[in-house]
Amino acid sequence: MEEDPEIELSGLSQVINSGGKNLSVEIYRIKGTEEWSLEIVDEVGNSTVWDDTFTSDSAAITEAKKAILEDTAEAFVGPADGKSNGKWR
Repeated sequence: MEEDPEIELSGLSQVINSGGKNLSVEIYRIKGTEEWSLEIVDEVGNSTVWDDTFTSDSAAITEAKKAILEDTAEAFVGPADGKSNGKWR
């Protein structure tokens, strides 16, 4: 049985408050790899994950902040019940 890979969380991961919404910006990678993944999670657990990875955690946090500023926090907030009916991102 394969063990789950060990995940390394970046120290740049943080909660960003924008437009009265708290968004958890999570930057992580599989321990021992070089590429970082980016995920934004809203207050009720809805998640937006980037398909592309980043060569550094600082590039990932820059992209997250840029996306939140350009698209607004509301773009990353899903339905309160966590069920999108295919209409949310």
